[in-house]
Amino acid sequence: MITGKNYIGKQRSGKGNVIYKTFNPQLNIENKPIYTEATLEEINKAVTLAANAFKIFRAVSGEQKATFLNAIADEILNLDDELIKVYCSETGLPEGRAKGERGRTVGQLRSFADLVKEGSWVEATIDTSIPDREPIPKADIRKMNIPLGPVVVFGASNFPLAYSTAGGDTAAALAAGCPVIVKSHPMHAGTGELVASAIINAAEKTNMPNGVFSNLNSSGIEVGVQLVKHPDVKAVGFTGSIRAGRALYDLAAKRKEPIPVFAEMGSINPVIMLPNVLKNRSESLAKTYASSITLGTGQFCTNPGLIIGLKGNDLTNFITMLANEIVKIEPSCMLHPNIYGAYESNKAKAIAQPELRVVANYDTDVKENYARQAITTVEGKTFLANTTLHQEVFGPFSMVVQCESIKQMEAIISNLEGQLTGTLIADDEAEKYSNIISALQNRVGRVIYNGVPTGVEVCPSMVHGGPYPASTDSRFTAVGVDSIKRFVRPFSFQDWPNELLPDELKNENPLNITRIVNGKLTNQKV
Repeated sequence: MITGKNYIGKQRSGKGNVIYKTFNPQLNIENKPIYTEATLEEINKAVTLAANAFKIFRAVSGEQKATFLNAIADEILNLDDELIKVYCSETGLPEGRAKGERGRTVGQLRSFADLVKEGSWVEATIDTSIPDREPIPKADIRKMNIPLGPVVVFGASNFPLAYSTAGGDTAAALAAGCPVIVKSHPMHAGTGELVASAIINAAEKTNMPNGVFSNLNSSGIEVGVQLVKHPDVKAVGFTGSIRAGRALYDLAAKRKEPIPVFAEMGSINPVIMLPNVLKNRSESLAKTYASSITLGTGQFCTNPGLIIGLKGNDLTNFITMLANEIVKIEPSCMLHPNIYGAYESNKAKAIAQPELRVVANYDTDVKENYARQAITTVEGKTFLANTTLHQEVFGPFSMVVQCESIKQMEAIISNLEGQLTGTLIADDEAEKYSNIISALQNRVGRVIYNGVPTGVEVCPSMVHGGPYPASTDSRFTAVGVDSIKRFVRPFSFQDWPNELLPDELKNENPLNITRIVNGKLTNQKV
C-alpha cells in the first residue's frame, strides 16, 4: 500500500511540509497519491541509522547477505500486479516493459546473492612471511576488499526498477556490506515506495540491522544535496544526466572528506558503418537501426544517437532508407512531460545548428507526451567544428555524419567525448580499419560488432561505463557483479595473528574461497 511517506530504516515517516504527486504521461494527468518530501531531520536520522547499521552489517557473512538479497527478490515478486500497475501509471511504459524490468531487477539481486555466498569476490591475497630473508625479513601481508560505508543511491528516471530503489547500485552496495539510502526519483515515487517496502520486509525477515536501508522522497534537488554533503555518507551511485551527475561529483569533491561519486551519465553511442556493409546491407541495417533508435522512445543510455560513414552513394542510400523506415514507426509515450519537453528543446537546438539537414521528422499529429522521431545528417568537417552536435538528445533522435575520408572518420571518433558504447558494422573488412577500431576503443567502454547498442546484458563480462562523461570513473562498470568493486576498498593486515584475521584470510581458508597465495591462485590452506 502506498502511503506517500519516507522509510527511515524500518519506520515510515512524513514530517515535512513539501508535498508532490507523480504524473501519468499516457493519460496526461497527475496520479492521486501524495508524497511528502524528507526533512533535514529525517535525512540526518536515516544516515545516522545507516552509520550504526554499518557497524553490524559490514561483518554479516556472505551467506547471510545472500539470504537477504534473495529475500528482497522474493518480496518484489510478491508485490505482483500492484507494482506493475503503479509502474505503468508513473512512466507511460507498457506492461511488458514493466515485467521485463522487474525480471532484470530480480535477476540482478540473485546474481549478487550467488556472488557473495561463494565469497571469492573479496579478492583475498596472501603473501606469507620470510623471517630469514636478507637483508631484511619479509612481513606477512594479507589483503582483501572491505566495504566503504553508507552509500546514497539516486533513482533513475528511465529505469524505475533496474536502476533505482532495488536496482544495480543498491544490490551492489548491499552485497558489498554497505547500508543504502535511496533518494527516490520524484517521477516514480510510488514504484519506489513499493520496492522500498519489499526491501524493508526482507531486512526484517532476515534479521538485518535497522538502518540497512532507507528510502527518502524528494521533489527536487535539496534532499540529494544534503545526503551527499553528510559526513557519514561514504559513496554515491547515480544514473542520469551529465549536468546532474557532474553537480553531485563536484559537491562530493568539495567535502572536508571527499567521497567517490559513481555516476553513469550521457552517451550518444557512435555507430561506425564501414563501406562494404553499406553497399551490401543498407536496407536491412536501415530497418534494424530505425527500430533501435525508437526502442523505448529512445529513452535508453545506449540509444544509437550517432551514425558515422564514408560520404558517397551507398551512405546516401542508407540515409534515405533509414529516413523512410523510421517514419513508419508509430511514436510512443515518453516518461514525463518534463522529459518530453527536454527532448523537444534539445532536438530543436540540434536542428537549428548551421549546415545540419533534417532528413526525417515524424510530422503527423500525436498524443500529448508522445515523441516525434527524427533523423538528421551533417558533413564531417561541420561535426568536428561544432561540439554542440556532439551532445545527447535523449529520445528517438539520431544523426548521420558523412565523412570525406577514413582519416576524417578517425579524427571524429578521437574527438568525441567519452561514450558507453561504440559499434562497428562491417562485412569482412574490419581488419583493414585497425586505426578506426583503436580510436573507438579509446573513447568507449564497450565495443559491439554487427549489432545495436541498445540492450545491456547483465553478466560478469559486461562493462557499462566509459571515459568521462559516460561515467565519472571509467575503471568501473555499473552493470554486472563486478560493479560491487565501486563500493569497497582494498585493506591489508600485516603480521596479524591468524585467529584474529577475517575468515577470508585465515590459513585454514574456512570459507573455501579462491585466493592468491604467494602469487598462485588456489583454494588450498596456507
